[in-house]
Amino acid sequence: MILTAHQPVYLPWLGLFHKIALADEFVFFDNVQYTTKDYVSRNLIKGNSSSILLTVPVFSKNHFDKKINEIEINNTEKWQKKHWKSIYLNYKNAPYFNKYADFLEDIYNKDWKYLADLNHTMLLWHLKVLGINVKVVKMSDYNFEGEKSGLVLNMCKQLNADKYIFGKLGQDYADIENFKSEGVKPYFQDYIHPTYKQQYRTEFLPYMAAIDLIFNEGPNSLEILMSGNIAKDKIQ
Repeated sequence: MILTAHQPVYLPWLGLFHKIALADEFVFFDNVQYTTKDYVSRNLIKGNSSSILLTVPVFSKNHFDKKINEIEINNTEKWQKKHWKSIYLNYKNAPYFNKYADFLEDIYNKDWKYLADLNHTMLLWHLKVLGINVKVVKMSDYNFEGEKSGLVLNMCKQLNADKYIFGKLGQDYADIENFKSEGVKPYFQDYIHPTYKQQYRTEFLPYMAAIDLIFNEGPNSLEILMSGNIAKDKIQ
């Protein structure tokens, strides 16, 4: 069984979905320590002349003592209206905007208490739209032990995984020999970003939120997302 995991991300980018598409099961790392100025609470969309950063305001006081699933959203700032307006104005003329817009509009019409709940709901929607059929579980529902590489290996053993997909930076901390000795083969993803049709006659901007691809390419999104990258059946 191929396993992978990642922290909750707001409006995730394409590389995360490629990593998930390589796996049989994905662990939503919702009870690791929260870090500020991270993509857990923000991401980029494409504007008329440059990228636009959308940030969900949170109550981050004493965040060093809090897990991601304990972080509450600061709804007094009315961020929902701002984010939806930015998405609507910049994508309303995209070919597939109307096909997918209702879900996001509903998301932004709701008051979310916890950031992890918002991100989990968005993740599941993206997977459905992209056609990525992978089992998703929450880390908070298990009792994984250890730190960094040890934590990941313990997770693999508890979930009976024999392969694990790290991100590229996993090479900086993964104890490869320990994984192999425990019968778990690590693979390090190195995502090659595809190009596709974007709004506006400006230079192509990579690393946007995945909705940029979805609104512009619709049902072709998964094929484009995977193009130029390793497929699941090639993970040895």
